[in-house]
Amino acid sequence: MRNFQTLKKTPEFDSPTQVAPADLRTVLDIKTSSQGAFIESLPFSGQDTTAGSENELQVAVLGTKENLDLAVTIEDSNYYKNLMRRAARGDTSRRTIIGLESYLAEKKNNVWENSWVRFPRRVLNAYSNNIFNADLKSDKTNPTSCLRSDASKFMFTRQGEDFIRVPVSYMLKLALADAVGSGAHIHPLIRTTGERMLAHFSNDNTSPELFSFYPVSRSGSASVGHELAKETSVRFLFTQMLVAYAEEKFLLREYGQQVRVFFSASPPVMQKQLNGCISDSFYRHLFMNPCLSGWSKGEEKHGYMKLCHKVLSRSQINGIAKLKEAGIINSNLVTLPSSSNISLANNGTHISIGSKKLGDLLKNSASGFAPAHEKYMGDLVIKIVEHFLCLFPGTFSASPHRLNFEDFHPEQALGFLPHEIDYTHLRMIWRRWKRKASIRILGKSVTPFGPIWLDRLISQCFFLKGDYIPDFRLIDYFISLMSTHQSPALDGIMGNGDRLKNDLTQMGIFDTRMPLYQLVRIREHAQMGYSGFEHRYFSIFENIMTDMGPATDLENLITLLAYQYVLDGSVDHTMIPDSPEIESERRQIFFCSAIDLPTFFIKTRTHNKFLSRILCRVKKNRQSRRYSGYTRIHLKDYKLALLDLIHHDGQGLIENLNLKGMMTDIESRIRSPKTDSTGGKLLNKILASEKSSNPMKIDGRIFNEQAEQFYIETLRKQHIMEGFNVFGDAVSQSDFRQAPEIETAVNAIFGASDPAKGVDETRQAFLTQNPPLDEMINTLFLMILFINHETNRFDPKVKGGAK
Repeated sequence: MRNFQTLKKTPEFDSPTQVAPADLRTVLDIKTSSQGAFIESLPFSGQDTTAGSENELQVAVLGTKENLDLAVTIEDSNYYKNLMRRAARGDTSRRTIIGLESYLAEKKNNVWENSWVRFPRRVLNAYSNNIFNADLKSDKTNPTSCLRSDASKFMFTRQGEDFIRVPVSYMLKLALADAVGSGAHIHPLIRTTGERMLAHFSNDNTSPELFSFYPVSRSGSASVGHELAKETSVRFLFTQMLVAYAEEKFLLREYGQQVRVFFSASPPVMQKQLNGCISDSFYRHLFMNPCLSGWSKGEEKHGYMKLCHKVLSRSQINGIAKLKEAGIINSNLVTLPSSSNISLANNGTHISIGSKKLGDLLKNSASGFAPAHEKYMGDLVIKIVEHFLCLFPGTFSASPHRLNFEDFHPEQALGFLPHEIDYTHLRMIWRRWKRKASIRILGKSVTPFGPIWLDRLISQCFFLKGDYIPDFRLIDYFISLMSTHQSPALDGIMGNGDRLKNDLTQMGIFDTRMPLYQLVRIREHAQMGYSGFEHRYFSIFENIMTDMGPATDLENLITLLAYQYVLDGSVDHTMIPDSPEIESERRQIFFCSAIDLPTFFIKTRTHNKFLSRILCRVKKNRQSRRYSGYTRIHLKDYKLALLDLIHHDGQGLIENLNLKGMMTDIESRIRSPKTDSTGGKLLNKILASEKSSNPMKIDGRIFNEQAEQFYIETLRKQHIMEGFNVFGDAVSQSDFRQAPEIETAVNAIFGASDPAKGVDETRQAFLTQNPPLDEMINTLFLMILFINHETNRFDPKVKGGAK
């Protein structure tokens, strides 16, 4: 086995400030009398962790072209009409018109991704109508403010009747408002709880974004991950109930619209096709969320989202120059990406964890624990945690995707990687990715030449299939910004993120008005109201309870382990130097895991002492023949080495969090990914109707369309039934009816009937068709009461935890 050594640190790698572990232990009141007491007093141990999540969901509206808002908006737009006239005069190429017409004509399955919905305004009751009027204000904090300048965009008149047209994300909020405002007979507890829940239906990207109705923590023998998965599953079911309510109450079905809200990570195939034949401005007009919900000044937020789209589109084009500088593109022949980047249509789950202890200390100015301490430790913890992140892609969440040979242009396939890792690791990844993919002729890897007809011909003649990627969202989305030499992002110094954004803005990569994109983002108490971290790399969970729950627990465990390293003095900032090369060295492993590359390369004499500690546990490695001074590591061996390190250094932490079963589960997922990992399970279900379980035997577009159909129907229904199981068990076993006010409200809904039986009847109706409206409303109200109970159970007064 190769012996890893570390060079003595050099001045440029020194952190500008160092805080002695003994001083940190003092201000944090860390107990050192015994190992058990030490662990119990660490941030994120035992009962200290709180958690919440934000789920970005995908939307599709089913119906014929004549009834769907997206198709009508395109055909009625001046953009489309002007394009048709210019093409008729011969002033512009017919290719764009053909692309648009093809998009409109090919919707034979009547699935319109991210379409808005339209319905008569008369269906809204007084309360939901007031909510709508208030959300049209330019400043919701000022009732006397004027309407948004684009308010007319959300209303129109047809045949003398007033209609509303809004995104599905906002329709969900209106549905909840309409349900809880449907009459004076509603119990006040249902009304007040439902009104509070309205704020959780936020939206700023293309799709709905829902964040936890309440923060959770460990409860009895149930881990924080189990409780968060339970909350997420019930919240997803609640969303489906609102969809069904809107289809019935808002007459969507009567007007030829069926709504689907589901988990899907990558932009839809047909939306990508549409994006390729329209301008970036028209794309924003069609798909950028107007931010009616969740923001005091929604129109300003909408303008900010347009900025994000412009910046990411520019960054994508600027990435071509970086690929050329890196030597990956060796000629001036490239396939220019569209001027409109579609990555904001990616959807993932962000899981945030917070420490009650850190929050309480920061609230107390006399504690001695200041924001500078929070930042110093937080940045170091993130650097440590990043070494473990390769355990997550494909293992606990995934976004299966197929690239055909004609898609394998480096400027397309590598996504935002040129801005996320340095040139050395970018070249290494691209060479190994080409070796892994089916793009070889006579043993030599070839990439597409440009003309699609030529690339498809070559693909057919030489049986070039492209590649399968288990978690493509992490490659296709700008998920992490790389530091510059002058402005490291994680050196523990206050304001380092702003300095990095200034550098990247000058390089044309980013904009200072946008938040710093990172795999793990520190959540500072002064800004967020809690102290902790937001993990932003989760794609699709095949099963919310058995995937999201353990993923959250592992996230908690490695965070706790990182704090142990920091506070026992075994890891400090100098051990993980703040240079772009060292940053890229550890992050390349994460991206290799997303692509499923079998190996990666590390400098044998790396400056990263913590990485060296991990690599000494890798059982098999060898000196690279291709890259002098580098050692080749198998990704699977590295993951097992991480587990070995956790077992060795964190045995007491595992016992503290009661996660022995989770550790066994993750090892099984790593050793048997085809059957036990989330990526393997999703792939097997996507290909369930195929004769082969090999995705490479199916055309890329067909595979991706099958995956989308699986998410829209099969996986969505699976998650609905999972939510019913979780909620049904809670209603049957929970003590939430012991509170007199809740008991009174439940009796007002169900009378002498058993609420659990009502939930089961609603479940059975969902298996075939939407349940009757009154039955659906009863279940919605019961869920609102349950959410009220759970909110109180986890103590909403605790402000130190994640929200």
